[in-house]
Amino acid sequence: MPLMRVDVLKGHDEAYLKQLLKIAYEVQGETLHTPEGDCYQILTQHEPFEMQILDTGLGIERTKDVVVINLTSRPRSTKDKRNFYRRLVERLHAELGLRKEDVMFSLVSNNDDDWSFGNGQTQFLNGEL
Repeated sequence: MPLMRVDVLKGHDEAYLKQLLKIAYEVQGETLHTPEGDCYQILTQHEPFEMQILDTGLGIERTKDVVVINLTSRPRSTKDKRNFYRRLVERLHAELGLRKEDVMFSLVSNNDDDWSFGNGQTQFLNGEL
């Protein structure tokens, strides 16, 4: 049950943003093996001064199309994480023309007792999920 947060700069139209989220959801399912309908995405648009995404000395030039994807999820294998990063960047580049250099990821693992999907219940622990 990953929770995906996507941060972008303001200026993209609705169709572009919807396609970005659709691609991210599809790749999540393919590479992280999440079930159909397991979609928790939050998109936030920022003013340029609100996102400072430098290159950490890697020589990566960012543009106004920079995308930061933060995924909070149950633990995943390194292989699945790497496939998720690679495949999502490939599809965003191929389908939206997004530069591969403009996509940054952060994946945070947590445990079943870190989730409540409503009603103050821990659905992973009580058997509902």
